[in-house]
Amino acid sequence: MRQYRLEPTAAGPMEPVKIEDAPVPEPGPGEVRVRVRACSLNYRDLLVRSGKSASGGGGSVIPLSDGAGEIDALGEGVSGWERGDRVVAGIFRDWEDGRFEMRFHKAALGGSADGVLSEFVVLSAAQLVRLPGHLTFAEGACLPVAALTAWHSLVERGGLKSGDTVLALGTGGVSIGSLQIAAALGAKVIVTSSSDEKLERARALGAWHTVNYATQPDWDKTVWDLTDKRGVDHIIEVGGPGTLGRSMNAIAPGGHIGLIGVLTGFEAPEASLFPLLARNVDLHGIYAGSRAMFERMNAFLAEKAIHPAIDREFAFDDALAAYDWLESGRHFGKVVVNLG
Repeated sequence: MRQYRLEPTAAGPMEPVKIEDAPVPEPGPGEVRVRVRACSLNYRDLLVRSGKSASGGGGSVIPLSDGAGEIDALGEGVSGWERGDRVVAGIFRDWEDGRFEMRFHKAALGGSADGVLSEFVVLSAAQLVRLPGHLTFAEGACLPVAALTAWHSLVERGGLKSGDTVLALGTGGVSIGSLQIAAALGAKVIVTSSSDEKLERARALGAWHTVNYATQPDWDKTVWDLTDKRGVDHIIEVGGPGTLGRSMNAIAPGGHIGLIGVLTGFEAPEASLFPLLARNVDLHGIYAGSRAMFERMNAFLAEKAIHPAIDREFAFDDALAAYDWLESGRHFGKVVVNLG
């Protein structure tokens, strides 16, 4: 079989992603072998490739956490699954339910553990969920990080309800997943981007208002005005230190900020954190979700017939081009590698 692999260098960062031949792996007790049909990329995968990800295990690793496929073989003791079942795996092997624990980072796909950019992978049966019947493999590959992070932030932690207002920063996978989930729940979603073309696509998916932050750099004030100077109830904060200050300006009293991304870097925010206190705001760090959350989200996606927004699909042999396209920032929604 063929697979991609990252190798660490003496200086720390990873070597460029390389394709290699490898034997087909055999599942052990409690494991299944999955024939991977599609993978998707996340910003985390760029960080792992550069050696900047805190989830990196420091050794050779098969990249990418998000993939969908069909079960090809069952290990000893596996029940509830059959060959041919269409499945998706959660990024954290051991986070089945309940509160997150730091030990879960020790088995994170595509970082501290081998990922899914391979024709076949062996996974724990306990981390699998069924792929909703209305979704293709490519769509299913978009769920484990982007969609589940959005669901975790808005629904599981934020308690989103109909009529709430949501601000989604940017038009990447998490933000567009948030738009789709929130709109389906009856919320009013504001989306930001520097591209009018992307904002038009966001409106087609149900965005209530859009803000071009290139032409309206004080986008927090724009959002404040759009909400009659009340602020939004939920913010999908993917920028990090460079945008958190404006997000705090745009949040409503008693609102919820899901701190999800670090697109502007890892430095400390320069803005005062006092608005969080003054407005009694909840600030939650969100990183994917548990298998139980995944199952609840999938039931919702099936009920509402939601299809993840895929920007572009690349062939397995062109996976490096998929990395480049994601890094360019020109994508809207998800970037997928299709294995056929």
